[in-house]
Amino acid sequence: MGATGDRKRDQRESFRADDPTAGPLTTDQGVEVDHTDDSLAAGERGPTLMEDFHFREKLTHFDHERIPERVVHARGAGAYGYFEPYESLAEFTRAAFLQDPTVRTPVFVRFSTVQGPKGSADTVRDVRGFATKFYTSEGNYDLVGNNMPVFFIQDGIKFPDFVHALKPEPHNDIPTGASAHDTLWDFVSLQPETTHMMMWLMSDRAIPRSYRMMQGFGVHTFRFVNAEGRGTFVKFHWKPKLGAHSLVWDEAQECQGRDPDFNRRDLWDAIEAGEYPEYELGVQLVPEEDEFAFDFDLLDPTKIIPEEQVPVRPVGRMVLDRNPENFFAETEQVAFHTANVVPGIDFTNDPLLQARNFSYLDTQLIRLGGPNFAQLPVNRPVAPVRTNQRDGYAQSRIHRGTNYFPNSLGGGCPAHAGVDGKAFTHYAERVDGAKIRRRSDSFQDHYSQAAMFWNSMAEWEKRHIVEAFRFELGKVSATQVRERTVEHLAKVDPALAAAVAGGIGVAAPSGDGGSASKLASPALSFESLRGNGSIRTRQIAVLAADGVDTAQVSSLRAALTAEGAIVEVLAAVDGSVAGADGDERCPVDRALPTVASVLYDAVLVPGGPTGTPSAVSDPDVLRFVRDAYRHGKPIGALGSGVGVLSALEPEGLGVSTEFQRVVADQGVVTDTSPGAASEEFVRAFVAAVAAHRHWERPPVRG
Repeated sequence: MGATGDRKRDQRESFRADDPTAGPLTTDQGVEVDHTDDSLAAGERGPTLMEDFHFREKLTHFDHERIPERVVHARGAGAYGYFEPYESLAEFTRAAFLQDPTVRTPVFVRFSTVQGPKGSADTVRDVRGFATKFYTSEGNYDLVGNNMPVFFIQDGIKFPDFVHALKPEPHNDIPTGASAHDTLWDFVSLQPETTHMMMWLMSDRAIPRSYRMMQGFGVHTFRFVNAEGRGTFVKFHWKPKLGAHSLVWDEAQECQGRDPDFNRRDLWDAIEAGEYPEYELGVQLVPEEDEFAFDFDLLDPTKIIPEEQVPVRPVGRMVLDRNPENFFAETEQVAFHTANVVPGIDFTNDPLLQARNFSYLDTQLIRLGGPNFAQLPVNRPVAPVRTNQRDGYAQSRIHRGTNYFPNSLGGGCPAHAGVDGKAFTHYAERVDGAKIRRRSDSFQDHYSQAAMFWNSMAEWEKRHIVEAFRFELGKVSATQVRERTVEHLAKVDPALAAAVAGGIGVAAPSGDGGSASKLASPALSFESLRGNGSIRTRQIAVLAADGVDTAQVSSLRAALTAEGAIVEVLAAVDGSVAGADGDERCPVDRALPTVASVLYDAVLVPGGPTGTPSAVSDPDVLRFVRDAYRHGKPIGALGSGVGVLSALEPEGLGVSTEFQRVVADQGVVTDTSPGAASEEFVRAFVAAVAAHRHWERPPVRG
């Protein structure tokens, strides 16, 4: 490129590195690389080898690409709490924190999104991190999981490629906190192993209603080891007490503008109010001799063990009961690592897990400024720490004496652990195999479980998945990427592929691609995860206006608060509105222009004097109710307030106002009787709220 007359611009040209267009892939040292999809392992199913210099260089460079925030999971929220087991698991593991139901183990949990930076919004379509640090009597144990039980890739050497594709486009740093763009879909369309995870990502799992209503999974197959040295394969599950619930895409997008901190605010406020989030820890246990008893590979992180084949065994509960005191010192500086294990918990040769065991430690070194991050208060174990590690950035201890082993001048301390059986002992697994870069054939089925996930969804969930694919791929400018993705979907289910193709301007694949599987797992559907029928902490909006029946509002608030709900009165103006008699005032919690339906779980429209529909002419009220209806949320109306619902005709929300009785239909509960709400109305409305959403409704326009 010739001189431009701009000396600074010309100076930059000598440093420009254009996108590679020709020549083979090399290492940073210029050594040509013939394979970058699989780590060097001892056999096709063996552990990753430290001598794999290409893997280590690639991961190390990736780990150090963001300063100072996390490369992924930058946007997070955290809380302290405790874990207690239901019974001893000594039959399977010697881990001390899983032995005694009377012993509570302190924990710190960090929830997060994956793609976006710290300043992104909470309600983007994304995987959510669910990382738990157990401060056990034997040292820290980190269960570093997600809200989905599978992952995008099978081998960790591909993680830099995947995240580079997922992150904003390199030329303009757009989009922030979103997966709907060319590079991500280009990558996944060229990597069939991502198909299963993309089905989860396009489902409502990717837009959780709350961290308190979100499942968590350890993703990998780990290993329990008992006192006799016997191993058992284990997968970890977190199940929220309140049930698992989601947003819908339209409201998730509006939440990003109305309240970008929607999920972290919800977690903080619930704990401050004493409504402590609770989760049950469950495990799927597989005897070592059954390792090959499945039609998939237990070491494949893109696969699940269907609960119908191996039920989830509840083993304990976790309660989060304390918010951090300083976000930076605790939530930001907490450092998780998959290799932080305690005696009784060990690894498998899952190639993604093997990579994480290297990468997390390396990442913390750059993110937290050196090797002493374990001395930060949030990271310090409650177990005694005795090492010969010294010096380095942020060293907070003043050491004296010797710092090597063996020694005699320091009395031989710290010495090797004794023979009391408390020391960590690696599981004695036989490893045989040639050093090779090749994935086992048992990892090659990329569509059967994606099809099982699709087959397991309720019709409304399938509809949302199709809409998500259409939205995401509709943002992709490269036609060939759209076409390749649809071709993969045809191998999951031809009808799914045709439905997606019809919305993005590409032809559905010709012929019958054939569903990879007719199997289904009902446990995967939200229909089986609604919770225990409680409405605790559900946010309910009461829409008031001048002339409202104040006694009715008061009785509704009292009845719903007694059920654990959070009730807020909204009106056109803040402060208060006039009651039905013109003298008594009805207090208002928030003004309608400052909130929206998407910030609430349900809406109630109270009445006023007979024949005077409350707020029926207010466009903000009508929009609020219409949005709640089309998002499947429960709606209640009393007395003349039923007129607001009638005013929405002919858009699907017309109700009868002729009879003074309670009517509950598709999550809409009405009673045209004047006066206080009856017990029958309250019961019907509580049941509608406990169901969370009502997808049986006809669609509403606008």
